[in-house]
Amino acid sequence: MTGFAARQGGGLGHDWAWEIRSVNGKGFDLRPRLPDVEGLEAAVRAAVAAVAARGNISLTLRLSRSEGAEGLRLSDAGLQAALAALARVEAAAGERGLALAPTRAADILSLRGVIEQGAPEIADPVALRAALLADLAPLLEDFAAMRAAEGAQIGAVIAAQIDRIAALTEAAAEAAEARRPETAAALQAALARVLDTAPGADPQRVAQELAMLAVKADVTEEIDRLRAHVAAARALLAEAGPVGRKLDFLTQEFVRESNTLCSKSGSTALTAIGLDLKAVIDQMREQIQNVE
Repeated sequence: MTGFAARQGGGLGHDWAWEIRSVNGKGFDLRPRLPDVEGLEAAVRAAVAAVAARGNISLTLRLSRSEGAEGLRLSDAGLQAALAALARVEAAAGERGLALAPTRAADILSLRGVIEQGAPEIADPVALRAALLADLAPLLEDFAAMRAAEGAQIGAVIAAQIDRIAALTEAAAEAAEARRPETAAALQAALARVLDTAPGADPQRVAQELAMLAVKADVTEEIDRLRAHVAAARALLAEAGPVGRKLDFLTQEFVRESNTLCSKSGSTALTAIGLDLKAVIDQMREQIQNVE
């Protein structure tokens, strides 16, 4: 399911910006991009997993010092390098008899690499983590609300598709019943042809073989299973929790029964219904990929 939410906050000398987004995925894949705050990633993963069970989710947290709290840090390595370079310059100038003006501290501080501009180390990571997680909760509420709204719309579409499958299943049952006299007549004609072309054939044995063929062509079990799958799908849609994986599995069963129905149809009308069933089931399967 798709979803998006963003939130900004600040405290403890820091400003931060949360952003979370998700796209459709068969499993749960969370990709966080977080600053190095002790214990933050584990807590974030648990919080996101509590509101989402499916989808490819990316979550980003940008953390910076608050305006006015940005500090300057003296780089020991940069300072040592600058002083060493300065000593070499003064030595080379002395060898050539050149007099250099006295070096001021401000001149050294202006050299690249001596001063580091950036966020200083976090003074209290425990307090900062608590503040960040407190701001994460409303972000996830907005995220879950957007996914729930999309889920409700997709659920209505799937419910309509299930209704269509149910109607086609009943139409298949009627078509199967309507073909019974035709099937019986065909079997009688087949029996007569066999006996005419093979005078030595055992009429009882031939009749048994034809009866077995009739049993194999019967679609009563497929229709019964389709009805059961429709009831199961409607029950899943009525549940409050994540049902995407269960619906995904159930769709495979729908596909299996519709394929068998087409292969055993034996009539143009029943074949047409079976093809319509396969089309609707395929459409439903695409929608279910978006369901948590």
